[in-house]
Amino acid sequence: MIVDLHNHTPLCNHAEGTIDEYINVAIAKKTKIFGFSDHAPMDFDPEYRMEFKDMQAYQENVLEAKEQYKDKITILLGYEVDYLKGHMDARVLNAKVDYLIGSVHFIDGWGFDNPEFIGRYKSENIDEIWQKYFDTIEEMAQSRLFDIVGHLDLIKVFKFMPTKDIKKIAKNALLAIKEADMVLEINVAGYRKPIAEAYPSKELLEEAFKLNIPITFASDAHKPEQVGLYNDTVIQLAHEIGFKQCAFFENRERKILKF
Repeated sequence: MIVDLHNHTPLCNHAEGTIDEYINVAIAKKTKIFGFSDHAPMDFDPEYRMEFKDMQAYQENVLEAKEQYKDKITILLGYEVDYLKGHMDARVLNAKVDYLIGSVHFIDGWGFDNPEFIGRYKSENIDEIWQKYFDTIEEMAQSRLFDIVGHLDLIKVFKFMPTKDIKKIAKNALLAIKEADMVLEINVAGYRKPIAEAYPSKELLEEAFKLNIPITFASDAHKPEQVGLYNDTVIQLAHEIGFKQCAFFENRERKILKF
């Protein structure tokens, strides 16, 4: 990936490896622009995100690395923020960063992508779950709080698929993303999960391409060896659909790079 904007650090409590280790793998993979966007703190599900007291250290450490490696790679600073009404914090939303990724990991408080809670799928209507998820993505886009949509169809992670047409389920969410002028990441973490494909799927990426929604790329790495995995696969996927440019951000300003 020439651009890789979604990566984590141990401060989120479920990643490992040092900032330097992530960056050195990115350099070896010939990444030009590499971003850290660790799970932002909030007063919900604290065991899977950094604490507010760690924000300053996180930002300082990434900015120090930015300076240290400036002759080899461009390092960017961001946060991945859970879209949870009533829980998002101004300290994060107004932080001086390059970009914010907006993600949905919860439906009515249920962490649907957490293996600990996979059993709940048995008691839910799968079509209703999918629609609730994409309705929340739509709300997130309409909030205009974020620059990038994180792993658009994460709801497919465990391969519980709807009976309805996914393009119809996601239609309004994609239209809201277009209206909000957000960027859609192609996130390779799905290749490491039971679904075994990128987020979003090829069919949803094709819909995004029709709407002229910009893309970027993401390893969503939680350990250094995950940086740049499936690089060639995801670039080929993007090219097959017709994408020739990808986005990145500096100081919340979008920039475009050919790939």
